Amino acid sequence: MAKSQSKTPAKKVATKKAAAPKSKASGPSIEKASEDALKKLKELGLDAKLQADIEWCLGSYRADKNPTGLYEMVEKALGALAAAKESKAKGITSKLTGDLEKALKTK
Repeated sequence: MAKSQSKTPAKKVATKKAAAPKSKASGPSIEKASEDALKKLKELGLDAKLQADIEWCLGSYRADKNPTGLYEMVEKALGALAAAKESKAKGITSKLTGDLEKALKTK
């Protein structure tokens, strides 16, 4: 006579879920930096063409996730904001310019 195998429940092996991939940098994303730069440019009434370009690039980025234009526009915005800061424009903080610079470094 052959022994029959007992039907015991299989042991569950604990598996770890893979951690969600972290972004390249812990700083602000280029999309967020673009939105912040656009907001500040609008508040101060600076460079209407640059504002329109940033808005267009944000729409393009949201459609195709290609950030190339955003990096270019944030660089231009950083220059415009730095020039405005030198002429004593209020509201341009070191944090804002620092966040824009950090976002550019994620390139």
